[in-house]
Amino acid sequence: MSNLSLSNIPLDWVRAFELAGRTGSFTAAAKESNVTQASISQRISNLERRIGVRLFVRNPRGVTLSVEGEAWLPYVSAAFRNLDESYEDLFGIQREKITIFASASVNELWLAPRLRNWQSTHKPQIVLSTMVLQPDDSLLDTTIRVQYGRGEGKDLHKIPLFAEHLSPVVAPQLLATHASWLELPRLGLSGPRHGWHEWARQTGDPITPIPRLRFDSFSAALSAAVSGAGVLLASLPLAAPLLEQGKLVRASEFVMEPQETYWMIAHKDGLTKSQWDNVVDCLFAAEGSR
Repeated sequence: MSNLSLSNIPLDWVRAFELAGRTGSFTAAAKESNVTQASISQRISNLERRIGVRLFVRNPRGVTLSVEGEAWLPYVSAAFRNLDESYEDLFGIQREKITIFASASVNELWLAPRLRNWQSTHKPQIVLSTMVLQPDDSLLDTTIRVQYGRGEGKDLHKIPLFAEHLSPVVAPQLLATHASWLELPRLGLSGPRHGWHEWARQTGDPITPIPRLRFDSFSAALSAAVSGAGVLLASLPLAAPLLEQGKLVRASEFVMEPQETYWMIAHKDGLTKSQWDNVVDCLFAAEGSR
């Protein structure tokens, strides 16, 4: 390899190599960088001539990294990643307020208890805003949002709040009045979670009795369950404090484990990585890991 200094190599040549190596083609690299395929090809050819090494093997079906290219790519990718993150931290959006948009239940049962140490260690103000059921497009200006699903989407900071586990819970005094929890009134809950029909499908338990009380808020349904109004098919992570206090008990050992759960999401162009990391570290400190 040539002894020429890296300082003599234009940065856009190296960026073209990183994009093509990471995406697997000159065409994809051109699309990501908003230039032509010919421009990407020319920059990589210039880079190869300058360093005296073939970074890609050209063939009729496309290009593949050479041995040297494959060895260099992880270092180049890491360097650009560090450069992008330091640029964000130094020159990106410096927010005085970070809004977290979530359902009332998630705000009350999961987020609020975990933010107690925020103001003693961080400057931006955290605002918990309640999200009413509405299309995602209405939340585009939100700094951070929490939504139920599989965390799909590109160019996002994202992390699941927890692994979802669903199982029936009931007030112990109500459970004591019947031989089986299956005889007790059931509470209905609107929203994206699996409900009693899915429970019956997975367990073979009867779908009856049909819920006579239905709620559009998990926290309201949880309060009804604590009062002894009926059995609730609950998110165990959200119900954990009440279970630990003995105000609710598990009615069944069976647990449904859907792939969906609550994801905390933010657009990368609206929040720097360090700002995102500060929020994540504060929320997940009690768990000891992310």
